[in-house]
This record gives sequence, C-alpha cells and structure tokens, in this order.
Amino acid sequence: MSPAVPSSPARGTLLLVNGPNLNLLGVRQPEIYGTETLDDVEALATASAAARGFDLRSIQSNHEGVLIDAIHAARLTCAGIVINPGGLTHTSVVLRDALSSVALPVAEVHISDITEREEFRHHSYVRDVAVVHVIGQGVAGYGRAIDLLIDAIEAAD
Repeated sequence: MSPAVPSSPARGTLLLVNGPNLNLLGVRQPEIYGTETLDDVEALATASAAARGFDLRSIQSNHEGVLIDAIHAARLTCAGIVINPGGLTHTSVVLRDALSSVALPVAEVHISDITEREEFRHHSYVRDVAVVHVIGQGVAGYGRAIDLLIDAIEAAD
C-alpha cells in the first residue's frame, strides 16, 4: 500500500541542493569559484528566500544517492528546487531523472560560466528539466536563481 500523498506540497519551502566538491568553496580554485564558502552560499540563499516569504532547506553532499534521496523527499514538502549539481551536471542522467520525476520547478545555478570552460563542461543534463538557469554570476547567482524560481512558482499559482 502506498503512503498517502498530500494534495499539494508546501508552497513556502525551497530545497537548495549543492553537489560534489561544493563543500570546498572558498578553498578550491578560488580563481574560478571565488573565496566565498558554502556557509556564505547558504546564508545568501536563506536570506534571498526569506525576503520573498519562503523558507529554505539546504543539502550538500559528495554522494549522488544522498542528493537523489533529498530530491525525492522534496516532492512532498517543497515548492521548488535550486540546484548546483557541480560535476554531476555533466555526467548524471539519474540526477536529471530524479529532478524530472518530482515534478517541481527547478533552478539550475553555476558559480562559473560552464559554457566558457572545458568542452566537457558545456553539456548539462539538468538544462532541459530546469525552468531557470543562472550561470557564471558567482555566488550572487544563487540569490538571482531563487528570485527567478519564486517568480516561476508564483506565476504558476
């Protein structure tokens, strides 16, 4: 027997998903990613969501399955997902499938401009399931992605 599914998810919570190696922000290749840390990203994202009346739940993991489990759980509790999949952007069909499966609006965000980096980074498996794309705007891009995602959520209501 399947568990009961609520008729509509909570409209006031967003899930922020940060993929592999983003725990090293501020240390890893600061010439590409800057000196702001994951804590800085989460603080900015929380403030951006709160300014629009939304709560934010954050997860970062270097393990694909942990991210997929969090995305699956979000289908019952969140209004949308903001994701920086890190290197999984270019490799993970299963992450793309998880995002597609939950039927929530998705904002894809990348600190660096992946289209101006190595050729293998130009392809995004998330691109076609996301309604918002913010690429190459540094950590500030998270705030922009949240604003644009909330605009999309509110437009759909």
